[in-house]
Amino acid sequence: MGTILVAAMPFAGHVNPVASLAGELVRRGHEVHAYTGAKYAERFERVGALPSLWRSAPDFDDARLGETFPVIGDGHGFRATLANLRHVFIGTAPAQTHDVARLAAAVRPDAVVADALCLGPGMWAQREGIPWASVSLVPLSLHNPWGPPTGLPFLPADGGPAALRNRLLASVLTAGPGSVLRAFVNRARAAAGLGPTRRPGLDSLYSARLTLAQGIAELEYPRPEPVPGVEFIGELAPPSEGALPDWWGSWPAGSDVVHVTQGTLDVDPDELLRPAVLGLAGGAAATSMRPVVVLSTGGGPGVGGLPEGVFAADFLPYGRILGEVSAVVSNGGYGTVLASLAAGVPLVIAGGAIDKPEIARRVAWSGAGMNLKTGRPTPAQVRDAVARVLGEPAYRRRARELGEAIVAAGGSARAANLVEERLLR
Repeated sequence: MGTILVAAMPFAGHVNPVASLAGELVRRGHEVHAYTGAKYAERFERVGALPSLWRSAPDFDDARLGETFPVIGDGHGFRATLANLRHVFIGTAPAQTHDVARLAAAVRPDAVVADALCLGPGMWAQREGIPWASVSLVPLSLHNPWGPPTGLPFLPADGGPAALRNRLLASVLTAGPGSVLRAFVNRARAAAGLGPTRRPGLDSLYSARLTLAQGIAELEYPRPEPVPGVEFIGELAPPSEGALPDWWGSWPAGSDVVHVTQGTLDVDPDELLRPAVLGLAGGAAATSMRPVVVLSTGGGPGVGGLPEGVFAADFLPYGRILGEVSAVVSNGGYGTVLASLAAGVPLVIAGGAIDKPEIARRVAWSGAGMNLKTGRPTPAQVRDAVARVLGEPAYRRRARELGEAIVAAGGSARAANLVEERLLR
């Protein structure tokens, strides 16, 4: 058995999957120490890991990120995305390495397994020669010479002008914005005691020894050749905790149930929850398509008075509800996307911030859902998209195909196998 340091940025969408892997490693008898923010220490304690908190690095509450990092504004748009990368993820890395060095002096880890966007632990491991694996929690943003580049509203192409455009853009962005990002990373690496990387863009965030990639190849754009070290492991699913609300199942048998969620980070109900209620159960809803609507508010303010056929809770146990859901309307959090697909449920995605537009494009490209191409859809957009994914069987068939692939990829058990095989032997 080994001593393993796991690390996750203190965001719910990062902590939950890493905690799932940590719990599997604990169950196998390893001593697991978890580096994360104070808000999520208990999440790791629940699975038997020993939490160690951000000290030198500026800890924050992910629900109020702008209070600690005002430069990110409302988190929407290209500038906000760049600010997140520069200040929240890359900028905190040198201080993270100080925290990890203090922890490592006490516990002497045999290996490090870190959220790819929690850079400090991986940098420390590289500096000290400790085996290191990264965990990619969202679709890979590794350079793809075939394109399309991550973040741009283009899809893969087999040939012709579109394929040429994608490859040119991949080259141009690697030389332009990609070189800027690499400069940010190299400044952080220098502050952490490492030499510069020559890998393009954000590629150095991924371990070439082992990158545990949530998702499956079917949700990744084609590449000329496999990326060294990358293993797709499906869904790092947290335990399905919590009881079902008393109202669950209080609708007629055979009803279409549509689950609507904005996750836990962007919880302004005017972005998605309220338009969904108006479109699916309000005056804009077609009388022939009036499903049961189940909202999860992520602890946000909710939408106030709910019309008949609409139910709401702060959080819902996905492992218990998704098998009874006909469609999911989401803002594109990857955890929700993978959980929905693993249950064979098609999606409608309204992604507006950070990585969510990219995730929405990939789901639509895969054939398992629709991309509304906005983070603030109208009620009619939600209504029409839900009617389409419910009315066209191809969406559910494709969701089930992808779900089978996600389950077959092995999840936390296979991820733990890979950690043991490649880092501890």
